Amino acid sequence: MTSKTGQSNQVPAKKIRRILISQPKPESEKSPYFDLAKKYGVEIDFYPFIRVEGISAKEFRKQRIDIQQYTAVVFTSRNAVDHFFRICDELKIKVSQDCKYFCITEAVALYLQKFILYRKRKVFYGADGTTKSLLDVIAKHKQNEKFLLPCSDQHRKDIEEYFQQNRCEFATATLYRTVPNDVREVLAKGYDVIVFFSPVGVKALLESFPKFEQNGTYIGAFGTTTSQAVEEAGLRLDIRAPLPEAPSMVSALDLYLQKIHPKK
Repeated sequence: MTSKTGQSNQVPAKKIRRILISQPKPESEKSPYFDLAKKYGVEIDFYPFIRVEGISAKEFRKQRIDIQQYTAVVFTSRNAVDHFFRICDELKIKVSQDCKYFCITEAVALYLQKFILYRKRKVFYGADGTTKSLLDVIAKHKQNEKFLLPCSDQHRKDIEEYFQQNRCEFATATLYRTVPNDVREVLAKGYDVIVFFSPVGVKALLESFPKFEQNGTYIGAFGTTTSQAVEEAGLRLDIRAPLPEAPSMVSALDLYLQKIHPKK
């Protein structure tokens, strides 16, 4: 049973001791995940359920996209940034200094400093990391722009739909693929909670364990499409984010752990 907020009403039947986050381990020791582990005395491990593979320059040419024809680039992740400039480098394409960049978050915007001379007048980002906030920024600057959307082979369509509805000139450039990892070895360690961040992560689980039975394992998912993938796989979704009371997966886990764990 699920509450109106989208979280499972089920009170965990067993104490949670080990949580697996299906992403790479944070580089900074200041990650809120480490604070969460200390707060509740739980063990949190990290292992990416997916990996990213860039497409070759030869494959990109088949898309018949002339990057230099576009006046603005929309980035929804650091992967998109990395592979956009990788392709430009491989094809010896020089991006105009007047090109504008629209980024899903400030962190992605700041990441551009690895590749360009960062000037605020040509780099824009959403207020809260949502697609809506990104589109709100694009709406203010869309006049006379030709947008390029670098992405993976599996991506959300909402930005493309916005461009179509608003009759913006745009092209979608597939620059990398999201591929499932073999997760049999890591899951053999046994986890009370598995947290997913993409539908491909769910696919990785099912490819490694075609007859996976959830039993007492609690499952968390970040994002609408990831939540849908969990439920379409016939699994019970216990922890969902983002929600108004849980905008991040850390806050969603915090709320769930409060049900059964005394704070350390």
